[in-house]
Amino acid sequence: MAKRVGFLIAAVLTLSHFSGASHAAQSFFEGKTVRIIVGFSAGGGFDTYSRAIARQLGKHIPGNPTVIVENMPGAGSLILANHMFKVAKPDGLTIGNFHGYQILNQVVESPGVDFDARKFEWLGVPVQDTGACALTKASGIASLEKWKEAKMPVKLGAIGTGEVTYISARILKEVLGLPVQVIAGYKGTSDIRIAAESGEVAGGCWQWESIKPTWRNALEAGDVVVVLQMIPKPHPELLKVPLALSLAKNDEE
Repeated sequence: MAKRVGFLIAAVLTLSHFSGASHAAQSFFEGKTVRIIVGFSAGGGFDTYSRAIARQLGKHIPGNPTVIVENMPGAGSLILANHMFKVAKPDGLTIGNFHGYQILNQVVESPGVDFDARKFEWLGVPVQDTGACALTKASGIASLEKWKEAKMPVKLGAIGTGEVTYISARILKEVLGLPVQVIAGYKGTSDIRIAAESGEVAGGCWQWESIKPTWRNALEAGDVVVVLQMIPKPHPELLKVPLALSLAKNDEE
């Protein structure tokens, strides 16, 4: 399996396949209903911007179809990703909005993955997060170089399989070769932060947009350090932090 992965993804839109010329598309979509299915419950971020997109999308599709939003939560949106691949009719009338890290679930061959991301029709990325790894200074791993030289696996806290903290840690270990021990079972990133501050784990990897406000005091005091970012180009606030892609030994990785 190819292991080339992109980290600048938070949510992805996929389309059940439809192809044809513009006039054919107009004839096809006219009077039809396009469904955007969200892999999370109503009221959250994924649901909110899906509904914002739905209000405008029909105006820009030939034939101006009605666009509605439905929800199919479960397993960090893995249920929806599988549904889009196995159940949704390939007629161009179903759009799936699931977490982009489900692609990485396929890369690391997580259980329950029943789709091939290479066979989806990708529409785009409506929002983007910056994956980052933040570790405590007390862990002794205050830089990527120290991490690479670590004699023992660095313990990273994780919530559970199928979500960002777990998948990110596995990618760093299994694809990029960093010494990592994944400690899963925390209820949320707040629990991972507490565990890191108590020395139970060294830290964890999740969105910088979450790390920055919730761990602000420790970051400003230098007690927590962002040692790695998982995006193709540096985030403007993390220009001196190395990229995970710098660890790749070849194009496949």
